[in-house]
Amino acid sequence: MEIDNIKGLGTKTKELLNNIGIYTISDLVRYYPYKFDIISRKSLDDEKSFDNMIVDGIVESNPIVSYFKGKNKISFNIRCQNRIVKVTLFNRAFIKNNIKVASYVTVYGKYNPKNLSLTATNITFGKLPDYAKIVPVYHMTKGLSSKKINEYINKALDMEKINNNIPKTIIDNYNFMDEETAIKCIHNPDNTLNLKIALKTLKYEEIYTYLKKIKLLKEKNEKHSTSFIKDIDTNKVYEFINKLPFKLTIDQNKVIDEMILDLKSDKRMNRLLQGDVGSGKTIVAFILAYAVKSCGYQSALMAPTEALASQHYNNAIKLFNNEDFNIALLTGSTTLKDKKKIYENLENGNIDFLIGTHSLINDNVKLNNLGLIITDEQHRFGVNQRLKLKNKIGYPDVLLMSATPIPRTYALMLYGDTDISSIKTMPNGRMPVKTILKKTDELKDVLDGIYKELKNKRQVYVISPMIEENCDTDYTNVYDLEHKFKLAFKNYTVKVLHGKMKNEEKEKIMDDYKNGLIDILISTTVIEVGIDVKNATVIVIFDADRFGLSTLHQLRGRVGRNNVQSYCYLISDKDKERLNIMTYENDGFKISEADFKLRGEGDLFGNRQSGALQFKLSNIKKDLDLFLKVKKDVDNN
Repeated sequence: MEIDNIKGLGTKTKELLNNIGIYTISDLVRYYPYKFDIISRKSLDDEKSFDNMIVDGIVESNPIVSYFKGKNKISFNIRCQNRIVKVTLFNRAFIKNNIKVASYVTVYGKYNPKNLSLTATNITFGKLPDYAKIVPVYHMTKGLSSKKINEYINKALDMEKINNNIPKTIIDNYNFMDEETAIKCIHNPDNTLNLKIALKTLKYEEIYTYLKKIKLLKEKNEKHSTSFIKDIDTNKVYEFINKLPFKLTIDQNKVIDEMILDLKSDKRMNRLLQGDVGSGKTIVAFILAYAVKSCGYQSALMAPTEALASQHYNNAIKLFNNEDFNIALLTGSTTLKDKKKIYENLENGNIDFLIGTHSLINDNVKLNNLGLIITDEQHRFGVNQRLKLKNKIGYPDVLLMSATPIPRTYALMLYGDTDISSIKTMPNGRMPVKTILKKTDELKDVLDGIYKELKNKRQVYVISPMIEENCDTDYTNVYDLEHKFKLAFKNYTVKVLHGKMKNEEKEKIMDDYKNGLIDILISTTVIEVGIDVKNATVIVIFDADRFGLSTLHQLRGRVGRNNVQSYCYLISDKDKERLNIMTYENDGFKISEADFKLRGEGDLFGNRQSGALQFKLSNIKKDLDLFLKVKKDVDNN
């Protein structure tokens, strides 16, 4: 029903309501307040709070109206609680004739005890009963006050039949109000207890309705998104696992079993493999690629950097050395001649496992029978990049891997669009990295810690947010740090690495560091992924407040890749509360949750990786516990 049907609502008001997104009666009744003012009678001598007061008294003076820059204010005195109080209201000149000396008025507003004045937000002619008043406050538009919006809403409530979207069993189980009662209560709250119940009911309702739509959409997509049923030779896969020179952890075996079931089903797999750096995600991905090959399909793994892609390729070559398993590497550095050969072999089906960077999404890359797509460190790719690879051919199964899912991905998991597999157990002997937060004036403690590790023949990473000095900021840069660390550690080799270097130079430095020829590597976040150096036991991150929690966790994962104690020093004089999370939390998923609460969930159906989804009442960051409860209820219904 259109808002035209509301009695007394003219064309101009209709346009104003349209401006704030209100077109129907349903829009109007669900135009919720964004806050509530609790207005109560208080003594003018109360020193605790003078906001949102109810003050009544007898008018002592005629009102005076003054005008300024197209606005106006009206002032008059009242006798209240044995004193004279000056009352001021803005843009209410039209009430001048209603304010008469010796009449009784009640005003609402903020009282200033120093000059005995009260700036009022509302006025009532006469004396009101002695009770607290809860006033809903709405987002307004010029020409339409919050009070007027409430009036139209109350008219609409008499015209709109509101049905329950929440099942009655849930309403009864949680002691919710029915939705009609809750909506009426939120627009006309009589007490704080009922308002609290109404808010919780309506928050639940909008989350429930949204997740229900997501669930139905997912079910619809599954019907029209069948994958290839893969007749995987499980015996061959498990024979290969048993031949490995190391034993898989319990979690690795568990997630492999989960994913093989996905691959063998007719539903397209869309799964995130979450596990901290060094937990063994990569070997799981390799085994899945091998499983897919056992039934005649190809796999592709996309990594964010050439260094990481090359590392994966070299590790895969070693792992499958004695197997009939053809692997190829495709990056920006691959020669044109080799690229043409790879393109040809891919199309002919002679390559079983393609590893590379974003070069994989090139239009020339045509796979003969693509069955599995793996995206490593998925947070480093844009939405469109992942989608382009995903849609290469047919309906391949999809595996995402990350130690710290970005907020958008985390939200997708909560909403039910992505299945999760987690590797919690670390390989035997692996010790958690000790993370220590230090101020800049405590750097000596950090240098002492570095020196102890260097004496034990260990290596060190030092991270800076900037390459060169910038006059607009006082942040550290790699060249300044290079100078300082060369002075502090004269007997040790110090080198710089950053993204503006030529690829050949970067690769040389990375190789030297990996081979133990460099003691201290000073770098930007270019080392976030890609360098696996087991001898590195210390990472120092300057201006740590400049980095997101996910990035800090990724950087911290560069150390702690052996069976000796490793250390991460966060240097910052700012944002202590946020950074402190890193000192006690090593679980990447929980860090991602914290990041999620801080940054928002992103645009689930678009390209934004973070930022808030627009619910009317609920806030996913603040109401995460309620959100998880609703998701569980939706999944079970």
